[in-house]
Order: sequence, then C-alpha cells, then structure tokens
Amino acid sequence: MIVRSFKDIENTERHVKSASGTWESKRIVLAKEKVGFSLHETVLYAGTETSMWYANHIEAVLCVEGEAELTNDETGETHWIEPGTMYLLDGHEKHTMRPKTDFRCVCVFNPPVTGREDHDENGVYPLLTEEG
Repeated sequence: MIVRSFKDIENTERHVKSASGTWESKRIVLAKEKVGFSLHETVLYAGTETSMWYANHIEAVLCVEGEAELTNDETGETHWIEPGTMYLLDGHEKHTMRPKTDFRCVCVFNPPVTGREDHDENGVYPLLTEEG
C-alpha cells in the first residue's frame, strides 16, 4: 500500500514546474510504482495559454477548482471546464487550455509517466520508460 500526501511531494523531484511557466504538477503516482497509470495534481495558472498534444498518452482530467476554456485544436470546438467537469483525450487530440482562474485538476495518464516529462515544442510528452 502506498500513502502519499501533497506535502510529501512539495519541492521534491515529483513536483514538476513547466519550462513554459504556465503550469506545475505534483506527480502522485508514477511509472516506477508499476500500476499501469500515473496520477497527478496539476495547476494551470490564470491568464496563461498552454497548447498540448499527448501523442503518446491517453489523459483523463477532472477539474476540482477554477475555470478554463478548453479548445480542441483539430476541430475548433470549445468547452467551458469548471469544478466537477471531466474531459478525456481518448483520440490524442491537440488541445489548448486557457485558464480564467488558477485551474486545479487531477489527471490520469496511460501509459504512466516517469515524472521527468515536460511538453516539447509540439506540446508532446515524450514516451519515457523506467528501466527494470
């Protein structure tokens, strides 16, 4: 059994701040736990814009605080995301988040991330694996 709190993760290698400066993420469960998914608490900062494309992962996102506009960059369709709203990127959709307020969400990735990932120039997380 694993029990872990946000306080345990704060300012450790599991607390990742993006190179873009638009978000930070506490990686609660990672690939090294070998459970088939990773679990994160992520905050996207108010007034920023983050374009993403999880070409190598499926992501489910549950908003727990804040509000943001989600745009499917492939179709132009927009959605208003607020607490209690979930979105699932089951088709590897390119998308952009525009938080109106600080936007806190819980995210699940499959395959799991290692904790070292950040978005590249295309908004993609590389497909990293744990050795052993």
